[in-house]
Amino acid sequence: MGLSRRELVLETLEFRNASNRVPRDLWTLPWAEFNHRDELRAILADYPPDIVQTPPEFKRYGTAPISVGDPYEVGESTDEWGVVWNNAERGHLGEVKAPIIARGDEGWADTSRVHFPEELLTIDVDHVNEFCDSTDQFVLSSDLARPFERMQFIRGTEQLFIDLALENREMLAMLERVHDFNCRLLEVWATTNVDGLFAMDDWGTQRSLLIAPEVWKARFKPLYRDYVDIAHRHGKKMFFHSDGDTLAIIPELIDLGFDAANLQIFAIGIENLLPFKGKITFWGEMDRQHLLPNGSATEIDDAVRKVFDAVWRDGGAIGQCEFGPGANPANVRQLFASWDALR
Repeated sequence: MGLSRRELVLETLEFRNASNRVPRDLWTLPWAEFNHRDELRAILADYPPDIVQTPPEFKRYGTAPISVGDPYEVGESTDEWGVVWNNAERGHLGEVKAPIIARGDEGWADTSRVHFPEELLTIDVDHVNEFCDSTDQFVLSSDLARPFERMQFIRGTEQLFIDLALENREMLAMLERVHDFNCRLLEVWATTNVDGLFAMDDWGTQRSLLIAPEVWKARFKPLYRDYVDIAHRHGKKMFFHSDGDTLAIIPELIDLGFDAANLQIFAIGIENLLPFKGKITFWGEMDRQHLLPNGSATEIDDAVRKVFDAVWRDGGAIGQCEFGPGANPANVRQLFASWDALR
């Protein structure tokens, strides 16, 4: 009897996958369902994912979150923290137009509208476990920690950068409160039967980090260390996501003990991944700026081979991409065909 999908992912993360069957993972935005429903369903049928997050129907809370509206529909929606989002195009995520801590409030005098979503801590563990026990897929928590982006949503990106540069005490106090909540949230999910926990923050531009690496190490690395420690203490794997060129912090992610990182490795440069072979699993992703929209089948096949050669050592790679705006369904299909052909 062959490996379950859960076992395949675990072997890959632990660098003991001798089968060379690279696990699959497909991220989909509602845009894909709205615009390419039949192609999407055919891809999922032919190349079923090995990794999944707890679906919405299994996420029940003792106290309902305060979120209102659908963030992927046109118009306004409010998230669990009380932040209002504006969306101009169906199937995409919108933007925060009016941060809660207003420009000019350097002292963070009015934090009354920041809602810490304690409701998320009332997740029905039994229903989460029911889903985990019903599948042989590797299950990730669907609630996650994102301290940097959460602070941007609360404060606004430009003002947060100013506060970080000035080491604003009130901002640092709020960051600590956000971190405390994240820790309690991950502790709750760690008591479920999920296989892995998840943290994310978009740290990169096209060429470098958004902030100096020294500031990242001083202010945010300790937070991520706590998240990794929570996961590993409970026997869970810890996954991470960031967009952009994050080469400067890959050694730090390894030092922290992240098991898998979803990074824009084509922005980083595939050749720059060679020193990290066997040290962390690269959880995708395929180039969605150029290859997924416009690449040929040969180019995608070559790209997959380059990634495999750069990072695979009886593990270290998960074949992942995002089926979002601009992606050609034929290229998404070709990506998984190319990964499967490596066997």
